[in-house]
Amino acid sequence: MTSPLHVLYPISGNPPTWGHADVLERAARIFGKVTWALAVNPNKTYLFSEADRLAMMQMYVSHYGLSNVTLGTYQGATVRFAERIGAQLILKGLRNATDLQAEMEQAMGNRGMNATIDTISMFTSPRYSMINSSLIRELALLGERIDDYVHPAVAARVQEVLSRGGAASS
Repeated sequence: MTSPLHVLYPISGNPPTWGHADVLERAARIFGKVTWALAVNPNKTYLFSEADRLAMMQMYVSHYGLSNVTLGTYQGATVRFAERIGAQLILKGLRNATDLQAEMEQAMGNRGMNATIDTISMFTSPRYSMINSSLIRELALLGERIDDYVHPAVAARVQEVLSRGGAASS
């Protein structure tokens, strides 16, 4: 039985990985509604456009058949986006103690901005604990296979963008 709560799960997803999807799939089993949102920083250059990253995120949602997950994008403070969409919780995926420290600091800032929206954390499955988007981009640039780290269609898109030599900003 799922909780009726609405949780916001924000990522930068450049590209989204099986580690992100692992947390998403488990959250979708626990919460009644999950908004998987792409955090967009206009001061940052991304390898993939916002539209590309959303399309890649949808690949995971479709892969798992997650009917209670919606996708979104936002700029600015995560807690303000949570307010706008009516989420009661912000979910942060953790790989290790370094992630824990950084996310704890963000959670305290969010709590100071809105004491009614809590941040919760979920550790990714151990097999995904060393995966991050930077590593995937680096391996792909070196011509290495990334299939174990991302959905096959995401791997194809990464290779396609890199073969064009492109960095697309959003």
